[in-house]
Amino acid sequence: MIKQTLSIRLSLMMVLAIGMLLIVALIVMFHFSWLAMKAEARGDAEQTLEGTSQQIDNILMSVEQSAGNIYFDMMRHLDEPELMATYCERLVRGNPHIVGCAIAFKPYYYPDKELSMVYVHHKNYKIDTNRDAELVTQTTFTDRPYTEQVWYSEPVNTGRALWTDPLKNEATEDEPLVTFCLPIYDKSRACVGVLAADLPISLLSQIVLDAKPSPNGYSTMLADNGSYIVHPDTTKLNYQTVFYQMHKGADHTVLEAAEAMVAGEEGYKPFYVDGKKWHVFYKPFRRAAAPGRITSDLGWSVGVVYPNDDIFGMFNNLLYMLMAIAFVGLLIFYLLCCTITHRQLLPLIMLTDYAKRIANGNYHEKIPSSNRNDEIGRLQGHFQSMQASLAKHIDELEELSTTLKERNEELAKANEQAQTADRMKTVFLHDMTNQMVEPSNQITANVTSLCDLYESGNMEEAEPVIDTISQQSKVMVEVLKDMLQTADNKTETGGKP
Repeated sequence: MIKQTLSIRLSLMMVLAIGMLLIVALIVMFHFSWLAMKAEARGDAEQTLEGTSQQIDNILMSVEQSAGNIYFDMMRHLDEPELMATYCERLVRGNPHIVGCAIAFKPYYYPDKELSMVYVHHKNYKIDTNRDAELVTQTTFTDRPYTEQVWYSEPVNTGRALWTDPLKNEATEDEPLVTFCLPIYDKSRACVGVLAADLPISLLSQIVLDAKPSPNGYSTMLADNGSYIVHPDTTKLNYQTVFYQMHKGADHTVLEAAEAMVAGEEGYKPFYVDGKKWHVFYKPFRRAAAPGRITSDLGWSVGVVYPNDDIFGMFNNLLYMLMAIAFVGLLIFYLLCCTITHRQLLPLIMLTDYAKRIANGNYHEKIPSSNRNDEIGRLQGHFQSMQASLAKHIDELEELSTTLKERNEELAKANEQAQTADRMKTVFLHDMTNQMVEPSNQITANVTSLCDLYESGNMEEAEPVIDTISQQSKVMVEVLKDMLQTADNKTETGGKP
């Protein structure tokens, strides 16, 4: 059908040309749109990262300031160990983010008081938003394993304030914590203990995750050992590190993104979880500088995670919509082209039909005139002139054929008459010849006899012979006259008998 229909072929060629131009335009447009959307997503992620870092740093700074305020007041009353529990309670009650406080001294620092450590924690902090629930106080009088804990050993050994990586074990009552530790110095500038303030990372996560970066995105934070500090899945806050997922068959792209974050790099990486594509934008977590604040690098990294649909979902939907619109548009364009082209080619279809009729011998089919001035109109006019000229020539040929036929009939009759005349002439000559044979034979015989008589000298008998020869000669002369007379008559009558 395509090969036999010119309108369909022309429409398909036009649709193909328009479609190619449209595809090129869409590819260029969507390429630059994708780059612009990617840059915008990166900018939004950087702002979210900065906001998340500031939000976390504000929480850490509030803990540091609260602990510092208690610390400087406590330093004036080191010789009053009975006040240590009071300071712990004041710190826990005074800051909504702190759920526990420990003031630990070197073993037997107070030998006469038998005090080593006081620990106060908020019993129901998860459900108590007014901070009025019961506080639990634990007091240690002898040497305990706390001296082996990171929150105690590192400040004592380094002599500086620090934040610990997430603590996840039985000692934290299955509550993952990050702890701010301040070494305690006596009047001789010797480190005699540690003040520690506990910040639950589940609470930190909840505060950070309340501000969602996108409908399905979330913020995360990793310690330098890969432990989660912030993550929407609370089960990962308890015991897992990011590298634990690799044992569960996670995609290798997860490991690449985790290693980049733990290494303290800045940038973004795609990764796949359960076949779904995600993007993580990350950078090292840096604390803001403040007077008297120690801003050493914690080795933490903060990241913002977006599913691919949150970044490019609208872009992909727009792409699919435009593809559907382009397809429907090309289909409508094709139908319009077919309709318009078919209407424009109707004269050609008519001329094709007339040409077929003319080829079948209908030379006098009258082709209608056209009022169009384009190529098809001129073609129809030339075709009309050709048909009229062809009909005229056919009429002339038919007339000439009729004339030639009549002349052929006359020539046939003349030929037949000539043949008849030839036959009659042959018969006539044969007749005349037969009439002249006998007199000729007699003349010959008489001449022979006359010669014999002349030799013998008998002239008397020769006379009758001479008379016979004379008579026979006259007969032949008459026959010859008749032949000449007949020839003259045929000449005068045009050769007709």
